[in-house]
Amino acid sequence: MQKLTIDLQCASPAIEKILGTIASHTLIKKWVRETTKSSGLLTLRFVNRLEGKKLNQAFRSKDKATNVLTFPYELSKKSLVADIILCLPIIQAEARAQGKTIQSHLAHLIIHGCLHAQGYDHEIDHAAQKMERLEIKILKGLGFANPYILL
Repeated sequence: MQKLTIDLQCASPAIEKILGTIASHTLIKKWVRETTKSSGLLTLRFVNRLEGKKLNQAFRSKDKATNVLTFPYELSKKSLVADIILCLPIIQAEARAQGKTIQSHLAHLIIHGCLHAQGYDHEIDHAAQKMERLEIKILKGLGFANPYILL
């Protein structure tokens, strides 16, 4: 059986240092593995606001950084290939604003991005509810609270 390769990239040493205070690479890979049984390659790139803004502008025509962007390239019943871009400064600010730990918010957005890579979406209500239920279930299994209950 093929395995899932998880490549973690940091846009700069500063981003790598920040990430290291939030979660280890081992822990991040555990979160990813909880979202899929597929083989393939998932690349998670942790970026600053500038890179996040450039990517969001180029691919979504939005002139601001966003928390997570997912770029799925290949998806079959057993394999997937995708890039997931996570903007750490946005994630940190959102966590503070929502009264969540940065680690729990990061875990949620990694799982959210991984589900997008597998074809899940939240553009229509019933699809959003299905995706949210799955996120809640995975996060609960990892010891995190429901991210949709605001404190």
